[in-house]
Amino acid sequence: MTHVEWAQGIFEKLQVKMQAQCQRIGSKIPYIPRDGKYHDLDTPTGISWWTNGFWPGMLWQMYHATKEEPYRQAAEAVEERFDEALERYMGLHHDVGFQWLHTSVANYRLTKKEKSRVRGLHVANLLAGRYNSAGKFIRAWNQDKTGWVIVDTMMNLPLLYWAAEEIDDPRYVFVANNHADTCQALTVRGDGSCNHIIALDPMDGSLVDLPAGQGFSPESAWSRGHSWAIYGFALCYRYTGKIEYLNTAKRIANYFIANLAQSDWLPLVDFKAPKEPVKYDSTAGMCAACGMLELASHVGEYEKDLYIESAMKTLKACEKAFANWNNEEDGIMGYGASRYHTDDYDKDTPIIYGDYFFVEAVLRVIGKDFLIW
Repeated sequence: MTHVEWAQGIFEKLQVKMQAQCQRIGSKIPYIPRDGKYHDLDTPTGISWWTNGFWPGMLWQMYHATKEEPYRQAAEAVEERFDEALERYMGLHHDVGFQWLHTSVANYRLTKKEKSRVRGLHVANLLAGRYNSAGKFIRAWNQDKTGWVIVDTMMNLPLLYWAAEEIDDPRYVFVANNHADTCQALTVRGDGSCNHIIALDPMDGSLVDLPAGQGFSPESAWSRGHSWAIYGFALCYRYTGKIEYLNTAKRIANYFIANLAQSDWLPLVDFKAPKEPVKYDSTAGMCAACGMLELASHVGEYEKDLYIESAMKTLKACEKAFANWNNEEDGIMGYGASRYHTDDYDKDTPIIYGDYFFVEAVLRVIGKDFLIW
């Protein structure tokens, strides 16, 4: 069976499952299912929570692939709900790309709806406004973390590249590239592993600390952070053509692949954590697979095969081990974990962004995806 044939078979299952979920969930905003069911805004910060864009992202991907109207209708209803987060403002931070690329920008790309374009540009300015010119970085989170930079922000930079193209203004590119350069210099280690967090002096950008993040320890290798970096730097290369970003994405991907091969292509939460207990995070594998497929579109034949084969081994292994195709239950890709030191509810479970990247990857393999980033 070819990779495309496998993915086509998965897509047929996805259509059935997504139709059932769309009918059940509609314009609710899911995060992690409890007892097999999603509940609206069951998140730590309500409408402002960073994962809220992934369900409408799944809906837009399915709408693009099938042209079935219920997907578009539900996605647009979620987008309108997001206006409350904009009005509140407090609670928004570096992850606005995750929220509005998958809602307003996706809508505009597919329908040319002007109100969605305006929302996307407004949020791009919010992200650019977090830029620290002394340190050349986009600050993470809020409160007292004025000099904190996290690798997750790499996946939000496409919002700035989109805005730059949309209104023909390079300011956004300068901000995105400067942040990527800082992250590249200080986050990526020599062996291709990554720090999750770097703490800089907000007055001059000098390195102050490497705080613990969502991995086992500050020195460890949180797998989803690496997946953000693989896909994020690959996307930066797509938008800029800067070979340094491509080479960085490849270095991190090669580290990720070497570790995946040691665990039968099922991603561990942290590649440098103790061997016991074994903790998986399928969301890292799904995002990394998308990043590898993106990388494969930018490299030569030998490397293309490496990244495609690694992505497919990960997708197939996780689908076989973790996928839930029961159409009466919410969530598709099980065994996600939000971080290494988890509570009971956010480990060994479907998480909405894991499902999003699974859908994106499958659609990409069969040529039915669209660039949401």
